[in-house]
Amino acid sequence: MIDLGLSKLAIIGVVALIVIGPEKLPKVARMAGTLYGRAQRYLHDVKSEVSREIELDELRNLHKEVHESAQSFKDEVEQSMSSHVDEVEALWDGREHVSSSSSSSSTYSSGMSSFVSTADIERKARDFRRKKLVRTSSVPAWYKHRTNGKTHVLSGAARVRKFRPGSSKSKTSFF
Repeated sequence: MIDLGLSKLAIIGVVALIVIGPEKLPKVARMAGTLYGRAQRYLHDVKSEVSREIELDELRNLHKEVHESAQSFKDEVEQSMSSHVDEVEALWDGREHVSSSSSSSSTYSSGMSSFVSTADIERKARDFRRKKLVRTSSVPAWYKHRTNGKTHVLSGAARVRKFRPGSSKSKTSFF
């Protein structure tokens, strides 16, 4: 950078006063200040743009790494699943050859388990709908009147007017 001390600035100011003159010196100084401010803003914008680009590049690299690790994890899971499926199929084929009469009873028991799970799911769905209906349904007006509950909703302004101290007692002004 340029090393400008107080003495050098004073010499530049005296030379500018002599060359430019006292009438135009304030205008020139103002213009130099605005140009200096524009240059600072431009440099700040360039720095922020460069930092933004660096951050975007880092995010792209991170995205690529995460995508690669997710893909490798997916491949491992698929490989593991295929090996387990092969093992189960091999065991199933071996078991089917051993006893063909027990297979009909096993299909019946698996059919019953699916029936039970379906009935269980239907029961849970009914309970969920019933509980949701209780949560979202409105309370009848006769019940609200009997339990002194709210029968209608007041707006914010109406609530302020209703509960403002001294509003219903006297209409006289303080002044």
